[in-house]
Amino acid sequence: MDTKAYLERIGYRGGTRPNFDVLRRLTRKHLLSIPFENLDLHLDRPIILSEKAFYDKIIREHRGGFCYELNGLFATLLDELGFKVSMLSARVARKGGGFSPNFDHMTLLVQLEHPWLVDVGFGDSFTEPKRLDMSGPQADREKQYRFTRRDGWTLLSRRPKGNGVWEPQYLFSLRPRKVEEFVLRCRWQQTSPRSHFKKGRICTRLTSNGRLSLTDTKFIVTRGGRRSERPVKDPQEFAMLLRRHFGIDLN
Repeated sequence: MDTKAYLERIGYRGGTRPNFDVLRRLTRKHLLSIPFENLDLHLDRPIILSEKAFYDKIIREHRGGFCYELNGLFATLLDELGFKVSMLSARVARKGGGFSPNFDHMTLLVQLEHPWLVDVGFGDSFTEPKRLDMSGPQADREKQYRFTRRDGWTLLSRRPKGNGVWEPQYLFSLRPRKVEEFVLRCRWQQTSPRSHFKKGRICTRLTSNGRLSLTDTKFIVTRGGRRSERPVKDPQEFAMLLRRHFGIDLN
């Protein structure tokens, strides 16, 4: 992997010595530069879980990806820079209660003086690493996050800053995993009609003061806590918005 090209892709400049400040800046730059997107699933392009495939798509082709690709490649970058990083398996909270199967999501554990959860592949989620050995709320933009233990798993929950109900995000185990262990679930995400990734296209990216999100039917801009959306008229407009706001040209 060309580490210099990766850092240029995310617009990162500065030191790379493994410490929390560098980890925080790398994470934020990644989220600001590389979108979460599932476009290949709707183009019948198979998603291959390998470092080379991740690098070619995200760095060379200037694309985004979903959790296995984004966190998989970010783990490789952190490892190259000397961080102690592990891939973790997570089960995502379902709207009706309960959690998805194991390996439904990949997240990352980075061990510095303290353990940190890092995730650049969960869409609209926390934007800076979260300290795993803290039980109290940790602020992130207009939300708070916390960790609780449940039957040998760790639960990540979220609520609006300062009030509201804690909503479960995902359960994860601290057991280190290899990318090959996510292959079967990744295949299910790409092929099953029950996969929510198959129900429509999504491309979303963090901005300095909000978020941009594009679906088949609408373009959503969140800025300073205020949300606006407008319909997407046709495939041509979708392609134009994809190029203009995410730098992606599928042609």
